[in-house]
Amino acid sequence: MLLFVCLLFMLVTAPGRATPGCGPDIACADDVALAATTSSSATLAAEAPTRLSPDAFSAQGLRPEVLELALKAYETARARGDTQKQIITVIDYSLPSSQKRLWVIDLSSGQLLFHEYVAHGSGSGGDDATRFSNTPNSRQSNIGLMKTAETYHGKHGYSLKLDGLESGWNSNARSRAIVMHAADYVSAAFISSQGRLGRSWGCPALNPAVSRKIIDTIKGGSLVFGYYPDNGWLGGSKYLN
Repeated sequence: MLLFVCLLFMLVTAPGRATPGCGPDIACADDVALAATTSSSATLAAEAPTRLSPDAFSAQGLRPEVLELALKAYETARARGDTQKQIITVIDYSLPSSQKRLWVIDLSSGQLLFHEYVAHGSGSGGDDATRFSNTPNSRQSNIGLMKTAETYHGKHGYSLKLDGLESGWNSNARSRAIVMHAADYVSAAFISSQGRLGRSWGCPALNPAVSRKIIDTIKGGSLVFGYYPDNGWLGGSKYLN
């Protein structure tokens, strides 16, 4: 009988045979699980983009209605797994090329990183862009949501490839060679002499003084939101509806 009691005691107290009791120096299993969940939630919260007011950069010319649409598109894309980068580039093609109409925003901090000139395609218009296309050889710019990809050195120097995310609006961006690159016709000096920027073959061309800095900031999977009040796109975009 005594042998049986001893064996029973050893089985109950053997490692892995019983759950340790809770106490001041011993965490309960439920407490450990709760701590892990809380830690995970805190990490996700830290990774969430800063909530921006639509008028956050109105003083820099970014209209609230345009930023609001850009943020909506970003949130949808992030939920779909299209991006993990917390940077968005907004281009408002409804503004003339003689105005700074490109903004690069760090959504993790809510800071405006760049506010610069950007050219549109020669097929899209003169100072004002009014026509947009996904068609090869149209020399027109794209609207809608695109994603930055890899960099390369081409005829325009250091350049950034773009992938269109919206079928019918910009899905041919890569095959059309719609890329970000420097161009000497994108500058305040060019505007002073010509009254507007020069025009590309559809690319969002940048001022050479800031082109490399912008490209290095947004390359590798961040989003580019090209805006124009086209009712077909606004009503049919999967990122806005």
